[in-house]
Amino acid sequence: MNEKIRLMLVDDHEMVRAGLRALLKGHAEMEVAGEAASGEAAIELARTLLPDVILMDIALKGAMNGIEATRQIRTENPAIQVLAVTAHDSPEYFFELMKAEAVGYVLKEATPSELFTAIRAAHRGEAYFYPSIARYLLNDYLRRVRNGHEDRVHYDGLTDREREILRLIANGHSNRQIGEMLVISVNTAEAHRGHIMQKLNLHTRAELVKYAIKSGLID
Repeated sequence: MNEKIRLMLVDDHEMVRAGLRALLKGHAEMEVAGEAASGEAAIELARTLLPDVILMDIALKGAMNGIEATRQIRTENPAIQVLAVTAHDSPEYFFELMKAEAVGYVLKEATPSELFTAIRAAHRGEAYFYPSIARYLLNDYLRRVRNGHEDRVHYDGLTDREREILRLIANGHSNRQIGEMLVISVNTAEAHRGHIMQKLNLHTRAELVKYAIKSGLID
């Protein structure tokens, strides 16, 4: 029997956490292993709990928001995947979370089925974007194409290994996970990532994801 996906809930509203807890309680694949109401508490709990996936709100009371908490958690333990669950339908927040190494972005208006799909994807280390965010990325790309500002999509300069790693990065895998999957060291995976970004003139994970989408490497 497969082990359940261990989740941690981070939201400063008790009613929201209670709602998520009730929604997830009857799901055979998942269990809520812990909860936190602030960014600082989330970091501390993640260190000891080591959940598979954290459902992270953006706007948290206190000195640290969900973006900064995500950044620190991912830095300390890249094996923990962070899925943003927020009311903010904002590309600005989305790109900040991608920079912080979150694996996905879901709005609180999502259906239970959409949330479960996002959690499963996050557990696999795959990127998941709520439809409105995905539409924004597509519309932004098409707008720039119409305006003649989009460079021709090409990655002929990448090696086969670099193309494979680009796809894995865009799907949300960390350097450690890529190293394990391709049987290379973390340092080698990190070096490949640096070469890819240099060749494509990209600077953040969000830019890598956008590039991978328009290149057809991921949906």
